[in-house]
Amino acid sequence: CLTASAGEELSAKLCRRHDINEGAAQPRRAAVFNPYTEFKEFSRRQIKDMERMFRLYDSGRDGYIDLMELKLMMEKLGAPQTHLGLKNMIKEVDEDFDGKLSFREFLLIFHKAAAGELEEDSGLLTLAKLSEIDVSIEGVKGAKNFFEAKAQALSSASKFEAEIKAEQDERKREEEERKHRRAAFRELKSAFTQ
Repeated sequence: CLTASAGEELSAKLCRRHDINEGAAQPRRAAVFNPYTEFKEFSRRQIKDMERMFRLYDSGRDGYIDLMELKLMMEKLGAPQTHLGLKNMIKEVDEDFDGKLSFREFLLIFHKAAAGELEEDSGLLTLAKLSEIDVSIEGVKGAKNFFEAKAQALSSASKFEAEIKAEQDERKREEEERKHRRAAFRELKSAFTQ
């Protein structure tokens, strides 16, 4: 690396970029990945939906979407890509240079799309748009309601707490129903055994 005059941090970043360009970079892996803290712009429901979508297309069940799985995904979503296009899609978000998409890298697609960091002709932008609201179908009023709800959800400081509480309430309600059914069954059973 030719970065003798740069600061230590900048020098390390430039050396890393040089190694990446030369193909000599070692993959970096985060110790722990928590999508809820790293991708705060998405609600718990959105992340769970994206995880469901990821698992649907991860046919190898290895926790990654490889080139052929991405090809199948794009075909099923109605936006087939060339082999080279698929490789470029993976390369655009592949942080660990393994040639496949982890769930974190999959979420990164939607993060970059929301931030406007994807190129207009990118297959990744097409993938991200397929999960967005279609104004031509919903109309302007539908989009207005969608964006108002989105802004309200983002401004809510306790949105995760509310979602967790709703999930807990649902589980409690299901448990109460289960107890009630068991008691009714026992009562019915005792009527037949006497």
